Amino acid sequence: MDIAYLVTPLLTWITVGPIKFLINSIKARQWAFNLVGNGGFPSNHSAVVSSMATLIALREGIGHPAFGVAVALCFIVVIDANSLRQHVGKQAAAINLLAEGKPVFKVLRERMGHTVVEIIGGLCTGIAIGHVVHAVFGRG
Repeated sequence: MDIAYLVTPLLTWITVGPIKFLINSIKARQWAFNLVGNGGFPSNHSAVVSSMATLIALREGIGHPAFGVAVALCFIVVIDANSLRQHVGKQAAAINLLAEGKPVFKVLRERMGHTVVEIIGGLCTGIAIGHVVHAVFGRG
């Protein structure tokens, strides 16, 4: 296996996490350890799938079947991040409101999905990292 296909998603994940943490910390004006996870700018998941799709496009070409699979996966992840997880967050907010004041209830996390801007940020970050990995590792 060409190591670039393993390095790309790992490097993307490791790069985007601290970026998201720093942006959330600046917005909150304190260390935002409690905001690490789902949601936020840029989208980790969108970045990872777009970095792989980019690397495949650069190495194999857009006519290769693997690129088609990568793009399909990218669409699924983006749709999930924007719509399904947004709805899960709204349900969590409603449940938290209903259970407010109950002593045995653990408050559910309401920030689950991504906005369009967060997804676009993840896609752009992933595309950039895909290009960087391709430039560093060349054609396997």
